[in-house]
Amino acid sequence: MRLTSLADYAVVMMAAAARHGAEARLSAAALAAETGVPVATAQKLMGRLAAAGLLVSARGAGGGFRLARPADGISLADIVEAVEGPIAMTSCVDEKRHDCALEGSCAIRPHMSVVNGAVRGALAGVTLDSLAEVK
Repeated sequence: MRLTSLADYAVVMMAAAARHGAEARLSAAALAAETGVPVATAQKLMGRLAAAGLLVSARGAGGGFRLARPADGISLADIVEAVEGPIAMTSCVDEKRHDCALEGSCAIRPHMSVVNGAVRGALAGVTLDSLAEVK
């Protein structure tokens, strides 16, 4: 399992935002310059993160984006799901999908929700606050 580059960039940007503090208002351009994420990608990601309720945006003078809640209340799972959608190790954890050729005879499918829950739980256990720590 590997995060897409968009999810990876979102984590990097959110960690940078967290290092500035909860009240800091940051622009996509400023975070892009700080992190090396391309500006257009940063703008797209900040829109997705705001739509997911992880960032709050303000327009006008002194505007920009800030964390919607304290960094210790935002998890790695929250960030990944904001960009990628629900965490799903395989398509069979989605009860609405029926596109697996093995679905009718698969003995593993009933157990994949447990595996998926464990992966999501591990990601949920990592806070943005811990990711933002400078070592």
